[in-house]
Amino acid sequence: MSGKLALDAKGLSKGYKIGKTRQQVLKAVDFNAYHGQVTMVMGPSGSGKSTLIAALSGLMKPDEGTVVALGENLWKKSRGRIDKFRLDHCGFIFQGFNLFPSLNATEQVEQVLKYCKVPKGEAYRRAHEALRSVGLDHRLTQKPAELSGGEKQRVAIARALSKEPSLIFADEPTSALDSVSGQVVIKLLHQAAKERGAAVVVVTHDPRLEAYADRVIHMEDGKILSDTMISEPPAV
Repeated sequence: MSGKLALDAKGLSKGYKIGKTRQQVLKAVDFNAYHGQVTMVMGPSGSGKSTLIAALSGLMKPDEGTVVALGENLWKKSRGRIDKFRLDHCGFIFQGFNLFPSLNATEQVEQVLKYCKVPKGEAYRRAHEALRSVGLDHRLTQKPAELSGGEKQRVAIARALSKEPSLIFADEPTSALDSVSGQVVIKLLHQAAKERGAAVVVVTHDPRLEAYADRVIHMEDGKILSDTMISEPPAV
């Protein structure tokens, strides 16, 4: 799978009406991403990074443009089929962790597998395996209130990885973390690309993360200003 084109978007545009004016957030953006690579999208706040990731992942329909994800034309699908595509193929990691306060670490991961119709015993096994893979085998029964920020983000990563997704979208995954925890998180995402063959798209404004990217895209004012391939996609 590594080296194969995972995402191919053409002409993505998106605007919002604010009062009587319309603000264009994405301006005819072309974007692609490969399996086995970490693609980092960088730029200042308001540059269109988060809107881009929302359009690529089926969370927000662009006004114009196409997104071909895993060979399928995403925005030609019905809303229900887009939701199913995300459930089956995508893992999401956000800066706010999005954990359930009443569930422990194992249950957080089991919950998403339950939605994927994974049998209970298999879900429990995969949850433990995913948490161990992010170094949380000693925190399996802790709830979010008992975890540090870095540990919460690792639970979120375990939850995303447990689905064995082909596409991983991370929106500012280290912004709420100290530098040490942030490095752990980006290393885990890098590992997901290299060992699992996922296409990992990370939106960030943290320049320290560039060291872990295979490709760095800089955005500003709704456009891509530069696209630097640091390492070529692995051969298919």
